[in-house]
Amino acid sequence: MITVIAVYFLILVGGIVRSSGSGMGCPDWPKCFGSWVPPTKESQLPENYQEIYLNKRLEKNDRFVKMLDALGFHKKAEEIRRDKAILIEGEFNATKTWIEYLNRLTGAVIGLLVIATCIASWKLRKEDKAIPILSFLNLVLVVFQGWIGSIVVSTNLLHWMITVHMVLALVIVCLLLYVHYRAYKLNHLIRKKTDKASYLFWVLMLGFVLMVLQVVWGTQVREQVDMIAMKFGNLFRSEWIEHLGIDFLIHRSFSLVLLGIHLLFIYKVYRNSLRGSGILKWSQILLALIIVEIVTGAGMAYFGIPAFLQPVHLLVGSLIIGVQFVIILQLIDQKRIVLNTSNS
Repeated sequence: MITVIAVYFLILVGGIVRSSGSGMGCPDWPKCFGSWVPPTKESQLPENYQEIYLNKRLEKNDRFVKMLDALGFHKKAEEIRRDKAILIEGEFNATKTWIEYLNRLTGAVIGLLVIATCIASWKLRKEDKAIPILSFLNLVLVVFQGWIGSIVVSTNLLHWMITVHMVLALVIVCLLLYVHYRAYKLNHLIRKKTDKASYLFWVLMLGFVLMVLQVVWGTQVREQVDMIAMKFGNLFRSEWIEHLGIDFLIHRSFSLVLLGIHLLFIYKVYRNSLRGSGILKWSQILLALIIVEIVTGAGMAYFGIPAFLQPVHLLVGSLIIGVQFVIILQLIDQKRIVLNTSNS
């Protein structure tokens, strides 16, 4: 659970990195300007540092493109070859460098926590052999996520790679939550506390799938915002919304659909669950998060996309998916209890 909290903190830090334009604060990976502790002044760097790190990124991109070609992703490989934005090497900015460095330090801590989780899970192999297997799988995913992060840097924040990076973070969160839930059940007896669990499961599953799509759609909108910000030189924030396309309108309107589905779900949970049950409590948290998500989204739309709201909006959206997943796990057990009772 500590690792889950740390991953969510990393999502928040990642949002701050994007909203502050610090994604390329360190032009190499895993080091930052060739050092484990980044510089604080441009005078600490070679005169031709931009050329040096551009060449390093291009070498890594060339290997990545060849790998995509080998895997059959020829279109994506060609997009990277033709993307002129990759050739842009920014000037040193100490603030952005250290924001990105904090992001990497947090990622390193999470790596250690995932290793610790994997080690701790080994002693539960006799009670539930799936727990150590899933914990090891999560470690593999975290290593893969680190590699994806390096590609995000080498491609100069290639937009679709950022989306892959975000979705993989959500997969890691859900897998960690699943491991935690299986371990929790070893010491706690699950009792029936909800009726119509199958109906509630499918309603929430619909909300879960649509919420994942909404988050992915949100990353597409964010990519448009990044391009508009670059066009305006990060000035005139109040005019950015006017230049967003149909993706923004769909993303904004879709939030009302999600609100309606979850209001129905929470109403049904209230009608069919014992007071004080975990499902009811988590459903109340879910409703609060959805309201906060809509308010922060409206705040960005009507107040010129304030930089401080962007990471909050991203974090809350990620928290919604985590809470949905926890409730889904609980509903699966409620369904299993009903099935076992009817069979007996």
